[in-house]
Amino acid sequence: MRGHSQGRQNETRVLDFILLGFPGSLYLKSFIFTLFLVMYILTIMGNLAIIILVITNRRLHIPMYFFLCNLSFLEIWYTTSIIPKTLAIILGRSRSISFTGCILQMYFVFGFGSTEYLLLSAMAYDRYLAICDPLHYSIIMDLSLSGKLAFSSWLCGFLVICIPAFLITRLSFCGPNVINHFYCNIDSWIVLSCTDTYVMEMADFVISIIVILCPSLITFISYIYIISTILRIPSTKGQRKAFSACSSHLAVVMIWSGSTIFLYVKPSKQTSLEMTKIVNILNTIVTPLLNPFIYTLRNKDVKEALRNCFHWR
Repeated sequence: MRGHSQGRQNETRVLDFILLGFPGSLYLKSFIFTLFLVMYILTIMGNLAIIILVITNRRLHIPMYFFLCNLSFLEIWYTTSIIPKTLAIILGRSRSISFTGCILQMYFVFGFGSTEYLLLSAMAYDRYLAICDPLHYSIIMDLSLSGKLAFSSWLCGFLVICIPAFLITRLSFCGPNVINHFYCNIDSWIVLSCTDTYVMEMADFVISIIVILCPSLITFISYIYIISTILRIPSTKGQRKAFSACSSHLAVVMIWSGSTIFLYVKPSKQTSLEMTKIVNILNTIVTPLLNPFIYTLRNKDVKEALRNCFHWR
């Protein structure tokens, strides 16, 4: 009985983890640190500028830009949940992270990621109504519905991640405690666990299907109707105007969906962590940086609001 108790204690003795970050020389790490810091600052500034622009410009007080405000707010916190710790790791400081801290980081990273998928599908539905049913758009997509869709996206996005977070607390970690990543990822927990992870892997796979593929299917179907409606518009000018209203959103969806489907919709997590680390850079750093610039460069209303704000001609 005593031996069994000691074995149980040995199984759960790991109370903190070490994040490896990125290997390489001091010069390479200095370059990565500078690059990540610049991208982080630009991400915060770009998304904050979008939020301020939408709030201060009455012309942008419509559901499309209400969703964009939510998306920009999400991107700020999504990158903040990863980058500051990553910068400390690259510098060689604070590489260790407690079990609780690792769980919390994983929860917020994946909570924000799940919310983004749901928000993007809500934005696709908004564009579908605006282009395919313009006469009833203002009646259907009013302030009440857009608020409910945004609130539901945030609520469901964070509730669904409670399941893998709870399952991780049921796993045992008896060493090693080194995570070959720059943040606490579900894959890393599974690789390090010294107990059976089948339930965890299957739950993660099912949640990935629900969170990623279901909203992506809604977005895909919406754009089938949107494109078919645009192609039926008789004038080329009308087609360009309709397409410009949704091209920014479509570009963001394609970048975000491509990287996350590669990362998370797979039955087994025992895959190359180096490969997932590289794709995660695109997913967690590059995409949040690109979003405000995509919406600024591809959206006439936002560009007009920027010109008015800075009195450009």
